[in-house]
Amino acid sequence: MSPEFTPFRGRNRQQWREVAQVGTKLKKTVVLVGLMGAGKTAVGTALARRLGAPFLDSDAEIVKAANMTIPEIFARDGEAFFRAREAEVIARLLRAAPGVLSTGGGAFMGAANREAISELGVSVWLDAGLDLLWQRVRHKDTRPLLRTPDPYATLAGFYHERRPVYAQADLAVRADPGYSVEDMAGRVIEALKTRPDVLEAA
Repeated sequence: MSPEFTPFRGRNRQQWREVAQVGTKLKKTVVLVGLMGAGKTAVGTALARRLGAPFLDSDAEIVKAANMTIPEIFARDGEAFFRAREAEVIARLLRAAPGVLSTGGGAFMGAANREAISELGVSVWLDAGLDLLWQRVRHKDTRPLLRTPDPYATLAGFYHERRPVYAQADLAVRADPGYSVEDMAGRVIEALKTRPDVLEAA
């Protein structure tokens, strides 16, 4: 469980198992989008477990294929190379069995990625505020795009630049500092219930 969230606030683990969505069937891949620190990996893992679906992470797939970390890929080959590999990975994962896919913060900025996601899956924006994002990423050294003299200003720039694009996602779920991972997963499920083409009663 990620320390960035309050774990299982108000409920114990057994109670959360009891509210798992065992009576639903996932028909399309759910693609989580949003800025670094929005919780895509943590929420995606919990969401996949509750839906009984596989969880995939595009960054993890790139790392596996390249046998290098994301910062190492950026340092050796540059961002353009990384984005090209990212698009290839997302396209491949969208054609696999329906699951939950966490994407990197910049993935949804690519028009080709947005088109592929719209055609084959459903995008869900985890909409976290700037202060919350900064709180989560400020002490981490795994974000190559934040390796700048003023990482907060860099993050703020991404935040304001990318929000209008993230707003094009099919669904949006607002993140709150008081929400646990399971709270967010539950809210994503509620949003997905408005899309019977994605989530249907089994």
